[in-house]
Amino acid sequence: MVTEPQPSSSPKPQSARGLGRDAAVAAICGGVVALMIGASYAAVPFYNWFCRATGFNGTTQVATSAPEGALGRSIAIRFDANVGGGLPWKFEPEATEINVRIGEVVTAYYTVTNQSARRTTGQAAYNVAPLTVGSYFQKINCFCFTEQTLAPGERREMPVVFYVDPKIAEDADNKDIGTITLSYTFYPVRESEAQPVAASEQGARRGNL
Repeated sequence: MVTEPQPSSSPKPQSARGLGRDAAVAAICGGVVALMIGASYAAVPFYNWFCRATGFNGTTQVATSAPEGALGRSIAIRFDANVGGGLPWKFEPEATEINVRIGEVVTAYYTVTNQSARRTTGQAAYNVAPLTVGSYFQKINCFCFTEQTLAPGERREMPVVFYVDPKIAEDADNKDIGTITLSYTFYPVRESEAQPVAASEQGARRGNL
């Protein structure tokens, strides 16, 4: 009896056209992932720029000069200090609240102490509350967004020079606000990302940070 040959069960080799299609799909997927990652990194500086330009989310403004004059009306400025997890620092304002005239240039001080036995580096972020007054809180000098490296046990005074823009008195939504809170939070910076101590040391109570 003649036995008919059975069809082979082994898979047929994929055609060159199929391989090309799979490679194209993989390339497209990889490009989309790369684009998404790039967009996520670009979103951070763009968001920071947007907040600084508009005062969105309580982001204060950076002034290059003092206003022409101050108003007779005063407003209370409260100072808040926080430290993120993993940073062994003591961070506090020298005064928790002061009264200033609107348009008056004021210098306030924060102090920070490294409570560990090793060199550590931190960087501060900030905002003000209520969030709607961010565009009127003008800082001339500030230690925010600048890496601060402290030696073991080192204590440092850090000034912030600011004023409240007199234009706040013309804003129907903010003209009656009596208190503004300026809040800073220090976050740890990894040692590999930090600058040398000599590059970040500053004199006490000096105008530039």
